[in-house]
Amino acid sequence: MPVMRGVYAHGATWRELPPWDRYLARVHAAASRYPGATFCLESAAVLLGMPVFGEPREVHIVGGTDVTTSRAAGGIRFHTHERRRETTAVGAIVTTTPSETAVDIARHRHHAIGLATAGAALRVDAAASRSMLAALNEKRLSSRGRRHARWVIDRASATPETPLEHVSLAVVEWLGFPSPESQVWFRGSDGIDDRVDMWWPQWRVAGEADGAVKYSGRWGDARDSLRARNARDARLLRRGVRATAHWTWADAIAAEPLRASLIAAGLPIVAPPDPRELATLARALTSTPAPAPARETATAHRDSER
Repeated sequence: MPVMRGVYAHGATWRELPPWDRYLARVHAAASRYPGATFCLESAAVLLGMPVFGEPREVHIVGGTDVTTSRAAGGIRFHTHERRRETTAVGAIVTTTPSETAVDIARHRHHAIGLATAGAALRVDAAASRSMLAALNEKRLSSRGRRHARWVIDRASATPETPLEHVSLAVVEWLGFPSPESQVWFRGSDGIDDRVDMWWPQWRVAGEADGAVKYSGRWGDARDSLRARNARDARLLRRGVRATAHWTWADAIAAEPLRASLIAAGLPIVAPPDPRELATLARALTSTPAPAPARETATAHRDSER
């Protein structure tokens, strides 16, 4: 199975990898072909342990003395830039820093992806802050994507723990619900403390963004997981939570199941929905893999930022 020109993997093993691991392998293959290259966008994100959605079509490299126009060749896109990006190293591989990576993605990708990436940048880099992201965005010479990124940066937070939580927060807003508090603890006199992903104190509604794998049986009997969830919801009821809504990745991406869960829990809609963001969400979160490489061809276009 060709991974990149001159790099191959065992077909069955390759197909069993989750899409983000296939993408990581493609980035490492590109690093072997272009030692000393600086990786950016999703390629930097996957190397830094930040979220990547689906399997992006291209590996992204920024800068280089011979890069005068952005171009694509053999599954790799080479980007120009108007100033040198701040970089870090992952082993022997150079990437843009978490903050630079977050700003790049916030400028050029769907807001939900930008929000998850920015939150991850704030978690993996203790020196990063929302004000740092804002400063990096505003000082870029190119204005392309600047306003788009502001939506993400204004909402960026290290408090949500998973990409699903970040995406869910965006969908909650686009559906018109009030903004929740994130990662709220409910302490118990019995010594058992519970933390919820989202909490709307005015309506006493809690929200839990549950990965489907939790109830798939992969990590033990799914019935045990469901019993534990029901017991936890019962404890929350005794501690003043009127209702707890649960949803999965599929529910958040489709939006309507998440909307129904929150309405059933008693949460009101307080703002007009954003149908454009909701309509483009599913496609944005499901990147299609690049075709297997054959002979290397190149296309070019003038672009100072992408």
